[in-house]
Amino acid sequence: PGEHDAIIDPGMWDKVHAILQESPRKRAARTRADTPALLKGLLFGRDGVAFSPTHTRKGGRLYRYYVSQTVLKHGAGSCPVGRVPAGEIEAAVIDQLRAVFRQPEIVSGTWRAARMQDAAVTEADARTALRQLNPLWDELFPAEQARIVALLVERVDIGTDGLNVRLRVDGLGSLAREMLSGSIGAAA
Repeated sequence: PGEHDAIIDPGMWDKVHAILQESPRKRAARTRADTPALLKGLLFGRDGVAFSPTHTRKGGRLYRYYVSQTVLKHGAGSCPVGRVPAGEIEAAVIDQLRAVFRQPEIVSGTWRAARMQDAAVTEADARTALRQLNPLWDELFPAEQARIVALLVERVDIGTDGLNVRLRVDGLGSLAREMLSGSIGAAA
């Protein structure tokens, strides 16, 4: 017992000490898991080597990146595109997806893929579902955005000349069925 009143609430004190008792490695793993990485497992350099999500904090601000495994193994300068800001590359991929949703051949392909699972789906249904995703996107939780990107995107290749987004056609059909059933956006 001290001679003065506690400065910190005993409950808060206990919580802080519980956190400090956890290993730094475990805390770091949880922080990485909580940091959204929309393109995790999907982003590759032109050499076929994967990019991994990472982040740093400076002045209380979080900066997210994707870093080439080549750079992580062999150092800076070993890859023409060694590191890219996560927000910029993710926004570029989302912009390409939004443009794809408006293309008539994608709407038609999505309809055919969705119809294989549900014969009642019309081409107008597929078009409506794809149009609804655009305004709904920003309202979705990051985990749901990541799930949709993984459903739609097979791979993203990045080079000094730009990026190439390879889509999963079956993913478009699955997405259209989810949109029509109302299961996307319900939690947003």
